[in-house]
Amino acid sequence: MSGDLEVSALAINVTIPEALRWTDTRRGEAFTLTTLNVRLLPDGRLAAKAYGRPAGGGRGAYVSFPVPDRPELAALIGTAAGRAGTLWAAHRGLG
Repeated sequence: MSGDLEVSALAINVTIPEALRWTDTRRGEAFTLTTLNVRLLPDGRLAAKAYGRPAGGGRGAYVSFPVPDRPELAALIGTAAGRAGTLWAAHRGLG
């Protein structure tokens, strides 16, 4: 059965440590990026988007941004993906 099983998505959410967070702007509003969504693509590569809320606070939308090309963020993504793989491999089934 496993040979016929198609898994369409594997994704994890990772909290960005305070020291690695950054601010970006969309439509004139500054957002503080606090979370990464990391996806495992069918070819084995990783893709990531950063998410955050308005830097000024409030109940603004949770908006996605590209992840900057920074070695420390790439390391965070790689480490998180490895940890997720370990957790998935050790699953104990439902319930």
